[in-house]
Amino acid sequence: MSSFLDRVFGRVKLGGWLAVAAPLIAVVFAVLITSAVLLAAGKAPVEAFTTLADYGTQPRTMALILNTSIGYYISALAVAIGFRMNLFNIGVDGQYRLAAVVAAGLGGAAVLPGVLNIILVVVCAMVVGALWAAIAGVLKVRRGVSEVISTIMLNAIATGIGSWLVSNYFGVLTGNDLGTRPIPDDAHVPGIPLIAGTSQLVNGFLVLAVVLGIAYWVVLNRTRFGFDLRATGKSESAAVASGISVKKMVVATMIMSGAVAGLSGMPELLGQSYKYSNNFPTGLGFTGIAIALLGRNNPVGMAIGALLWGFLDSSSDALQLLDISKEIVSIMQGVIVLSVIVAYELVHRYRVVAEQRRVSRQLAAPSEPEGAAA
Repeated sequence: MSSFLDRVFGRVKLGGWLAVAAPLIAVVFAVLITSAVLLAAGKAPVEAFTTLADYGTQPRTMALILNTSIGYYISALAVAIGFRMNLFNIGVDGQYRLAAVVAAGLGGAAVLPGVLNIILVVVCAMVVGALWAAIAGVLKVRRGVSEVISTIMLNAIATGIGSWLVSNYFGVLTGNDLGTRPIPDDAHVPGIPLIAGTSQLVNGFLVLAVVLGIAYWVVLNRTRFGFDLRATGKSESAAVASGISVKKMVVATMIMSGAVAGLSGMPELLGQSYKYSNNFPTGLGFTGIAIALLGRNNPVGMAIGALLWGFLDSSSDALQLLDISKEIVSIMQGVIVLSVIVAYELVHRYRVVAEQRRVSRQLAAPSEPEGAAA
C-alpha cells in the first residue's frame, strides 16, 4: 500500500513541478536575452529591471496592470477553447474587433436604457463574434479549409468591414477622430476601488473575467460537452468510435471560442473609451495566443500570464526615464513567446524520459511473493 501511494504522489509531484518549470524557464530565458540586448546597447540590465519592478508595484500602476490584463485574459480564454480541441483560432483579433464595432454602434444608438443597454451590447458582441468564428468552422467541416488560413483571412475581412461600417453607418466625426456614437452614461460599467492608495479604479469587467475563467474550467472538466471537446482534440478517430460527431464539435467549439472572443473588447468599450474609434486597442487576439501558450490553457496559468503581459505593458514607459526605449519590453515579450515553445518541448521530453525510467525501475524491482501482504 505504501509503495502504491509513493508512486501516485511521486507522479503528481513530478507533473506539478514540470508544469511550473516550463513557463519559468521561458521567463528566465527571456530575461537573459533582454539583458544581453541591454548590455549591447550600453545599458545596465539590473537598473532597468529594478525600475520596472518599482514602477509596477505602485498602486496606480497595479490598477492599470489589472485593467490591461482583463482583455488579455478573456482573449486567451477564447484561444484556449480552440487549443483544447486542437483548433487554432487565429481569428480572435478580427472577431473581437468586428464585434466591438457592431456592439458600439448598437450601444451608441441607445435602443434600450441603462443596464438593459449594457446587456444588449454584451450579447450583441458575443453573437457577432460567434457568427464570425462559425464561418471558419463551417469551412473546415464542409470544404476542409484549415482554420488557420481561414481565420487569418477573416481577420483582414473583419477589419475592412469594421472600417466600412464606421465610415458609412455608425461613425460620427468628433474633431479629427472618426468613431461611433458614445455609449450613454447610464450604460457604463462602473469601476471597482480595489487597489488602496490610488483613485484609479479597476475595470468592472474583472468580475466577468473571473466568472469566465471558472466557467471555462467547469465546462471543459465537468460536463459532457467538455469531455467530447477534449476527446476530439486528443484523437478524432477515438472520438468517432465513441459516437462523437467531430464535425458538430468543430463548429460548436469555434462558435464558443468566437463568442468569448467577442467579449475581449468589452472592458475597453463599456469600461473606458465608450466608443469604437481609431484609438480602440488592437492585437488582443494575438496577445491572447501568447498568453494561452504561456498558461498552458489552464485558467490560473493564463491569469498569471495575462498579469505578466499587463505588467510589462503598463511598466514599459518607466524605461524612458533611463533613456531606454520601451520597445525593449516588446523584445522581452517576443522572446517569451518563442522560448515557451522550446521550454515546453524540453519539459515534455524530460517527462517522457522520467516516466520511462520509473517504469524500468518498477519492472526491475523484485516482486513480493504471494501471500506476503497477508
